[in-house]
Amino acid sequence: LFPFAVRGSEGLYMVNGPPSFTESTAFQRVSGKNCKTVAFSKDGSLFAWCNGEKVNVVNVSRAELLHSFDLPKTVCLEFSPKNNVLATWQAYATAKDGTAGVPNLQLHDLRTGKCLKSFIQKKMQNWCPCWADDESICARNVNNEVHFFENNNFNTIANKLHLQKVSDFVLSPGAQPTKVAVYVPGSKGAPSFVRLYQYPNFGGPQSALANKSFFKADKVTILWNKKATAVLVVASTEVDKSGASYYGEQTLHYVGAGGESAVVQLPKNGPIYDVAWSPNSVEFCAVYGFMPAKATVFNLKCDPVFDFGTGPRNAAYYSPHGHILVLAGFGNLRGQMEVWDVKNYKLISKPVASDSTYFAWCPDGEHMVTATCAPRLRVGNGYKVWHYTGAVLHCREVLPEQELWQVCWQPFPDGAFPQRAVRHQAAPGELPGAEPRPAQAYRPPALRNKPATGSKLHENEPPQNMKPQLGGSDKLLSKTALKNQRKHEAKKAAKQEAKADAHQGPAQVKTPQNALQNTVPAMTTGDPEVDKKIKNLKKKLKAIEQLKEQAAAGKQLEKNQVEKIQKEAALLKELEDLELGV
Repeated sequence: LFPFAVRGSEGLYMVNGPPSFTESTAFQRVSGKNCKTVAFSKDGSLFAWCNGEKVNVVNVSRAELLHSFDLPKTVCLEFSPKNNVLATWQAYATAKDGTAGVPNLQLHDLRTGKCLKSFIQKKMQNWCPCWADDESICARNVNNEVHFFENNNFNTIANKLHLQKVSDFVLSPGAQPTKVAVYVPGSKGAPSFVRLYQYPNFGGPQSALANKSFFKADKVTILWNKKATAVLVVASTEVDKSGASYYGEQTLHYVGAGGESAVVQLPKNGPIYDVAWSPNSVEFCAVYGFMPAKATVFNLKCDPVFDFGTGPRNAAYYSPHGHILVLAGFGNLRGQMEVWDVKNYKLISKPVASDSTYFAWCPDGEHMVTATCAPRLRVGNGYKVWHYTGAVLHCREVLPEQELWQVCWQPFPDGAFPQRAVRHQAAPGELPGAEPRPAQAYRPPALRNKPATGSKLHENEPPQNMKPQLGGSDKLLSKTALKNQRKHEAKKAAKQEAKADAHQGPAQVKTPQNALQNTVPAMTTGDPEVDKKIKNLKKKLKAIEQLKEQAAAGKQLEKNQVEKIQKEAALLKELEDLELGV
């Protein structure tokens, strides 16, 4: 069950998944270092690879060679969703005399083995055409236009979407009608924008399902949810002009297919490391903020549902069924993972996969693989298979002189594995999944024999449920509406307190002005804005008292300090007026 492919300097081979973890005898190992790329079909029934001489396609279950294409320089492979077409890409090269090179993007019919169409595709980025899930539509970006083909007929362009300069597009998943999200970068002071269209209605801005424009975007990442009802747009700039981050600036936008849009308000400043939709399509998780980063689950109204607090993390991975969420710190972090039960928001386990550069869920929603791959890291290459409860079921480390390049699970169709109840007790593992002892913070020699102080570089925030209590507002409130709501609630609370005081006894006599500085209990008006003004006035009056004491001690005051003292009477009058309004 659940085999996975392993590609490295030792060659290409398949490993049977849990519980055996033996090398598959059905797939014959491909030796040598020339295997540049591999790909499974979407349903996992087909597997293709390039061995430096040919591109081979096999049926996984029968281990039968279906096709072999003479394309030795292929570096990218992809199957169409229903396995009718195999797309291959080779690096583009011009002829020696400077004339245009030969077409380097080929589309092959997997029933007949014939080449359906060849295109010139110079850039590796976004090289592959995009298909709708039923293959009724295929689209590719050509010279700032999106060209659409129907029913895999690539000789006729069925439709074109032409905007000023379409930089990127993404087709929606799922059944018809297909929707298209397009991104047009801003220029000459105009904002960038993302628009949603329903194919084939491309007749100008009025035909768009939704439109979201924004500044500060050099590039965007567009993420459709599984039900194709909304997209999340992560807009990024290359440079943070404030100098606060090496990663540039990022903002997160929500755009619904019904026309609604919003900026997702993230409570902590800093980079947005990762955003992931839940498979249920009604929630998404964002990992953001300067380290230690926050992670929060939001609903479709962009309201926070659950806050996981802060921690060393930069990635989020939902299980295929959406019932488990893994928050992890990979790459330049230590590999700490938090496995959460999403339904009850309970922490299941905290395994550590040090130096990991790759993570993927097994299609069964029970197992996961972490790997350390070259060229990201060229030492300590290998992979581990885990159960989500934290147990290491299998570990493979390659020899020091060898490299591991890729690990990928065989996919399965949706619904192939039923969702099982979440377990909180560790599964029996082949290897102990104990956490390594955390490295001690550096202490200078002079302090090493002294007791450690309790100071911390960062105060970690604990997880908290953010769901509104019963009676909470269901609408997205603007900043002004929230401000007015808080004022109203504060006034209501103040009135209730006043009534309670009236029942207890007569109100206390107001403190004289010269004793204001010494009063310990703070008086509240019930209006947060007025309270803020009173607090600021008292602060200024305290500063004036200190200046008076300095002058009495013989210190020469500056001109602006003398002017401050002269304003004392006006400040006292303003404070008295505010206090009388209590």
